[in-house]
Amino acid sequence: MYKVNKLSNGINLITVPMQGTSTATVLVMVGTGSKYENKDNNGISHFLEHMFFKGTKKRPDTMAISGELDGMGVDFNAFTGKEYTGYWIKSSREKLSKSLDILSDMLCNSKMSAAEINREKGVIIEELNMYLDNPMIFVDEIFEQCLYGDTPAGWDTIGTRKNISGFKRKDFTDYLNGQYGANNITIVVAGDIPGGIRMKKIAGEYFQNQILRRRGKNFKEKEKVAENQKKPSFKIEYKKTDQAHLSLGVRTIGYAHPDRVIHKIIALILGGSMSSRLFINLRERQGLAYYVRTDSENYTDSGYMATKAGVPVNQAEKAIQIILNEYKKLKNIKVSNIELKRTKDMIRGKLAIQLESSDAQADWYARQAVLGVALERVKIKGYKRPSKFKIPSNSAGRQNSKFSLVTPEEYLEKIDKVTDEDIQRVAREIFVSERLNLAVIGPFRNFRFPISDFRF
Repeated sequence: MYKVNKLSNGINLITVPMQGTSTATVLVMVGTGSKYENKDNNGISHFLEHMFFKGTKKRPDTMAISGELDGMGVDFNAFTGKEYTGYWIKSSREKLSKSLDILSDMLCNSKMSAAEINREKGVIIEELNMYLDNPMIFVDEIFEQCLYGDTPAGWDTIGTRKNISGFKRKDFTDYLNGQYGANNITIVVAGDIPGGIRMKKIAGEYFQNQILRRRGKNFKEKEKVAENQKKPSFKIEYKKTDQAHLSLGVRTIGYAHPDRVIHKIIALILGGSMSSRLFINLRERQGLAYYVRTDSENYTDSGYMATKAGVPVNQAEKAIQIILNEYKKLKNIKVSNIELKRTKDMIRGKLAIQLESSDAQADWYARQAVLGVALERVKIKGYKRPSKFKIPSNSAGRQNSKFSLVTPEEYLEKIDKVTDEDIQRVAREIFVSERLNLAVIGPFRNFRFPISDFRF
């Protein structure tokens, strides 16, 4: 069972002891990402993530940091999203204190040298080129551009070549001092770890840092997403490819909405497994795709559900019609008890496999905590929010807040309560023509979105 403590400088510390593992994961998650940027600094969240690995006063360069981590035999990495950024180390239990030491040193004492910044610009531009050359990944970015346009929600997390090339040291220090305050940081320690109070003392030795307390005074809130779509929308990215890579979906709901688990089940029914409807129809029966998948994405203030696939260029319209037909079926025909039970059992089984690892447990709680804090800062227009978010002082306090950290067991209880009526109700709400969005990457100079031939 998890426990929550607060360090003296305001950092939330969540501890998740696990039996049957010999690993421990430290995940430091910060409630900022590309949606918190502006036109001039788009990409800085991701670039800053790179810079934390470029040297501190104690560990003066990249080799000093990565060499020490590799010498410990650990897994480590970082990630940047639209609403959060994370840094993690997974190690054996005896390396836990050293993991905390290294992460705190990186986040508190990074040098941000101008020479390293200039060198890393080339690395990140090549990372951008890598994504642009992989339409299976890049179609996700095109889809969000289609949804949100020229706003922070629609910009690529990695930023533009112009911004990447132009960043100066002051840009990083200003952003760091504004967004990386202690009250915007959550630390999760999961696995074979000491008990809550002892773990608080150990973590406090490294993260009860006055540098973190001084940051955050100039925090910049993200721009609200405007959900005002009135008709279907599509965006085409011309590229000489052998496949048409498409993403077709609809606007849905934000993270706090109580129907979020229903959306999860719908996505799995449509395209979440090798037995899902679209995998069987597009791939097994029609032979139109190798990959096909449906996902549900929920940000704090917006969301969407989308199916993506790589299909023959000359049969893209046929593939789109098949996807739209499956959306329509969920509206008109209730899902069978057998299919619904199979999907719920799949969620239960995959979650059990996933959460055997300490890094997955850390991620499970960190994302909830960081997004919950973000929800408290802003009012979400259009949705009836649950009661005030409050991270409880300990696990027994969860009943004091309807929206708190949800354990895997509580999540599965919500999944079990979903009925075929719930599935049909939500499908009828979201699968409507005016919410449709399509992104396509392929060798198209002109492309017709065949929604005019199709009615929900």
